This record gives sequence, structure tokens and C-alpha cells, in this order.
Amino acid sequence: MQKIGFAEALDSIVKSDPRYERDAYVFLRDALDFTTKQQKKTKGTSVRHVSGPELLEGLRQYALKEFGPMVMTVFHSWGIQSSGDIGNMVFNLIGAGIFGKTETDSLEDFKNVYDFEEVFVKPFAPEKPEVTKAPPELPAPKPAASRK
Repeated sequence: MQKIGFAEALDSIVKSDPRYERDAYVFLRDALDFTTKQQKKTKGTSVRHVSGPELLEGLRQYALKEFGPMVMTVFHSWGIQSSGDIGNMVFNLIGAGIFGKTETDSLEDFKNVYDFEEVFVKPFAPEKPEVTKAPPELPAPKPAASRK
């Protein structure tokens, strides 16, 4: 069996599952590379497998680094709305032979890991000022004396 390249695999994936844009898969591969490099720095050794939650954490960091406050705009343009979508993409890449998996890996590993609004929007939201006690009411102005 001949091994196909990443570009050919993406052609096949996007054709069979058009929910996600091609660029989203390229970003996902880059996020996996980022995650494995981060884990190597932390653990000091090469990482042979990245779990779903580990990949999602690395993807979160990488997305914020790459896109800042535009993450949600970019993700929505690619068809990504939730961590479950990332799981669908990972399993599309597994099905194409690009990513590997262990027997314990499943789509469930990606469901509801974090709320996109919480991790991609909130860090950039302006701080709300503290609500302070309203000043006491001022006395009503006295009517001016009429001059005749």
C-alpha cells in the first residue's frame, strides 16, 4: 500500500467531509507540532503520543499566539465551532493515515473540554469597572426667587 502525502490526504478529506476548510487541517497539524515541542520542553524527552485534552490545550495556546483576538473569527470561517469539531478533524486525519491513535483514544476525548467563548474571547474582553455605591441624592434645587 502506498502512503499518501499530507496534501493528497487533505484533498480526500475535504472532498468527503466539507464541514471544515483545508486551512483548518493545516493549522491543526501545526498545532500538534507546537504541542509536541512544548511537551518536549516540559518533559525533556520526545513525546510519542499526545492525548485529546493535551492537543486541545496546545491548540488553545497556539491559536492565541497566532491569531490573538481574531481566533473565533478565523475558526468560524473554517467551520470550527467547538472542541468537538477539533476531534472530528483529528479523526478525519487518523482515518486518512496522517495522525495515529491508541486504542483508548476516542472522539469523546474532545467533547466539551473547554468553552471557546471562555478561552478565546474572554482573555481579550475589556475589564468591567467595579460597580460602586451610587452617591447620595443631592437635594432638589430651590426655585429661584422671582424678581418683579
